[in-house]
Amino acid sequence: MSENNKRIKVMHDRNMQQMTMTQRIFKPLVLAGTYLFLSVMALIVLFPFYWMVISSLKTLAEYKLNTPTFWPTEIILSNYTDAFSTGNLGRLFFNTAYVGIVSTILSLVITILTAFALARLEFKGKNALFAGLLATMMIPGELFTITNYQTVNTFNWMNTYTVLIVPFLVSVFYIYLLRQNFLQIPNELYLAAKVDGTSDFKYLWKVMVPLALPTLISITILKMMGAWNSYVWPNLVTKKEEMRLITNGLRNAFNDTSGQTNYPVQMAAVAMVSAPLFLVFIFLRKYIMSGVSRSGIKG
Repeated sequence: MSENNKRIKVMHDRNMQQMTMTQRIFKPLVLAGTYLFLSVMALIVLFPFYWMVISSLKTLAEYKLNTPTFWPTEIILSNYTDAFSTGNLGRLFFNTAYVGIVSTILSLVITILTAFALARLEFKGKNALFAGLLATMMIPGELFTITNYQTVNTFNWMNTYTVLIVPFLVSVFYIYLLRQNFLQIPNELYLAAKVDGTSDFKYLWKVMVPLALPTLISITILKMMGAWNSYVWPNLVTKKEEMRLITNGLRNAFNDTSGQTNYPVQMAAVAMVSAPLFLVFIFLRKYIMSGVSRSGIKG
């Protein structure tokens, strides 16, 4: 090896050592900074939930103190029992669960059949129909509120379960999500099934639905969460107390005769209402992510 090549090799080795030392110094710093940033953001996000929980354990007098306390001086667990007894939570839970379950089942049926037709069946105007459906996603949902309200009022659906279920059975986003997942299933399976004399419905139920199960689970979870969190529409169409859902029923459920709100009891009710969504996210988040990621962008 020539003297020049040796010199180049020595310089290269020295540069590599310097780069390695720099990486050893800055990599822990960058990693520590990243975790510090994420920790701060997590605290900012979690603090409202922490405040909700500790507020639900305080007395009303402590809650109204000018200087807030970050931990209750006296833990009042009876706020949770009072929330059920005074806030009619049982009825609100039943209404919300009934609307959520029924609307989710019917929405799944409509979504599966529509996505299958758009993914596998051949008919005139299919692409134009699908393009029209996608175009509606560009329109804000709030623009349909007035027309939907006029329609359900004309049908005399006000203050019924029907008005809470029917207007939102069709979701273009869910149809698009499931259609993309159906398109990933090889078309040869469908052609082979047709050769064997299998009906479209049997092929859909026996083949496509099991293969698209992660996406269907994601749609089920998202639909239930949407029904559970719905506020504006139920507040417009349900004026009777016995037909209200959790989101709009809790607002005035804990007011006394003088109009004062028992905020600790209200916070206890909010904590109980939020608990199911926390459990759904903790235990089923992998299904949500896998269902969305499996939908792909094919088609």
